[in-house]
Amino acid sequence: MPDIKFLFQPESIAIVGASSNKGKLGHTVISNLISGGYKGKVFPVNPAGGEILGLPVFKDVNAVPSDIDLAVIIIPAGAVLEVVRSCADRRTKFAAIITSGFSEIGNSEVERTMVSYANAHDMRILGPNIIGIYSSSVLMNATFGPGDIPAGNVAIVTQSGALGVGMIGKAKVENIGLSAIVSIGNKADLDEVEILNYLAADADTRVVMMYIEGITHGEKLVEILRAVTRVKPVVVVKSGRSKRGAMAAASHTGSLAGEDRVFDDIARQCGVIRAEGLQEAMEWCKFLATVPQPGGENTVIITNGGGIGVLTADACEKYGINLYDNLPDLKKTFASVVPEFGSTKNPVDMTGQATADNYITAIDAALQNDNINSVICLGCEAGSFEPDKFAVSAEDLVNAGKLQKPVVFSFIGGSMVEDAIQRLKFKGVPVFNDVLQATSCLAAIYDNYRQKVTVVAVPEQLKIDEHAITGVLEMVKKEGRRLLYSFEAQRIMGAVGIASPESKIARSLEEAINFAGDIGYPVVMKVVSRDIVHKSDAGGVALDIDNKEEVADAYEAIMQNCRRFNADAQIEGIEVSQQVSPGVETIVGARRDLSFGPIVMFGLGGIYVEVMKDISFRSFPLSRSEATKMISEIKTYPLLLGVRGEKRKDIDALADAVLRVGTIIKKFPEISDIEINPLVAYEYGQGVKAVDVRIMLSTQEAGK
Repeated sequence: MPDIKFLFQPESIAIVGASSNKGKLGHTVISNLISGGYKGKVFPVNPAGGEILGLPVFKDVNAVPSDIDLAVIIIPAGAVLEVVRSCADRRTKFAAIITSGFSEIGNSEVERTMVSYANAHDMRILGPNIIGIYSSSVLMNATFGPGDIPAGNVAIVTQSGALGVGMIGKAKVENIGLSAIVSIGNKADLDEVEILNYLAADADTRVVMMYIEGITHGEKLVEILRAVTRVKPVVVVKSGRSKRGAMAAASHTGSLAGEDRVFDDIARQCGVIRAEGLQEAMEWCKFLATVPQPGGENTVIITNGGGIGVLTADACEKYGINLYDNLPDLKKTFASVVPEFGSTKNPVDMTGQATADNYITAIDAALQNDNINSVICLGCEAGSFEPDKFAVSAEDLVNAGKLQKPVVFSFIGGSMVEDAIQRLKFKGVPVFNDVLQATSCLAAIYDNYRQKVTVVAVPEQLKIDEHAITGVLEMVKKEGRRLLYSFEAQRIMGAVGIASPESKIARSLEEAINFAGDIGYPVVMKVVSRDIVHKSDAGGVALDIDNKEEVADAYEAIMQNCRRFNADAQIEGIEVSQQVSPGVETIVGARRDLSFGPIVMFGLGGIYVEVMKDISFRSFPLSRSEATKMISEIKTYPLLLGVRGEKRKDIDALADAVLRVGTIIKKFPEISDIEINPLVAYEYGQGVKAVDVRIMLSTQEAGK
């Protein structure tokens, strides 16, 4: 297959569907290539022949008198396959198909056919349904977007063509220079993974911004994102948060939008910086591309007003920014610019009498202090604050190369202040009229900083009894079932080393009474049926059974309840189990996600999990430290640490259970879902116990 550099740095480009009509996309792409300064060979292709913008037009790609690195195809959908074949036959390296009308409207078969043919002839396809591609390294604007794209250090990868065009215009307004724009559209062949792999090594790219609707190769995407974010920041805007948004994404791109909570947690796991919207993402990208990296976590707020300083301190806590609090050092650093009625505490309040010169002196003092790693500079239009004079000083400070640490500005005031902000923004100064925007930019750079300094832990490799698990699964598949019985699920737990209560399956009342006596009271009784998944909903569970009379009552009640719930349910028996001692009820799960492949889940368990939804997710495999981290992310984590005199629970055993359940889902692709709810956690050193385990096979496996 061709080196992907020929997609971003082609020496020759054929425009199939070139047009002399200025209103046509085929004309816009040629015009953009020429006006943008592309120095390679450009070959317009159109059956009509003639000349376009001084370039001779060839009637088909076979008439082009040169090798073709990149063919940009802009013709009706019905003619694309034939052109793709022609390009592939003459060993074209890449085809960027702008044309729409394929899998996004259900026409997937043609996509598959043209990709198969292209790949068989060592040609790769970008798209279809894209706006084209831009690369600053060769001044190539092969898009139908604006023609004057500002060159710079931010690369944009977008699944939406229309948003891609909009982001080009937005980048110009915000004075954000771009190194590349790649519209991936339907991702019939090339996807984010290969594009990111190129951009990670691209010297012109400092920051990558992605707009994502659906994910198709999530396991590979997780792997490449983990690698890229160690080198440069990746900012992502992901649509499909809501159910309606997810439906719209699926119909728009022909791909499935994954569950948003899963994406959010896995993005964090990969070191991705996720933005709520495009404006926020672009602000972060500009900041990350132009501002020095911090050398540590200590931030100082410099202000001329107490109120705005407090607001910013609140924002720092919200975004996880550490405020430097060494009072003697702060006093020594800022005493010369803070009046007696001001404050050298952090926020450093120079009061309303602070001048532009005072600000520059204070910022310089912070920059000279090795204990201070970043600065948030605030100004209210009050007292001696001089917006115009300070704007000049701030521009000189930022653009004269004097900053070796991140500095972000936020000013509040009237028209003079707003005018100064706009002038500074255009000059590349990171300044905002809202402290939340300013603080969030600094938070983004700290997210990236932490990703780079964090030691990468090796994923845990656990040994499990694969032979025992295979035996259980073969029996289930032989019977054509998808849901494992509870005793089968418990065998799998035993095979991976997760403790579960002693239990036996009773097929008569007499057996139930005998088994309860053997196990020892109190016991729990549960229905065993392939047709009843949620036992509690069917009245198929009885707790706190202390004698044989209660066993008899519970047995009859469960049978009656389940027959009433589902008269056709096949009941295999009643499971009699040891009733476990109380602890903290958690839930551990794993599943084969449509977008990300094997994922694991941890959260607060029991009957309230659907209501509370206090859970966290990770892509698997993962390290033991990452498993512990995901446990600490739930809101009810303090329950595991011990509250009101209770002792700390066995968090290490919980992390171990997460890893063992993940290992099952990774090693046995025929399993689609595993859920232990509750997994009861006991005091430290006493482990955990899987009370109720649910394991399901994929639909395909169950149907074999």
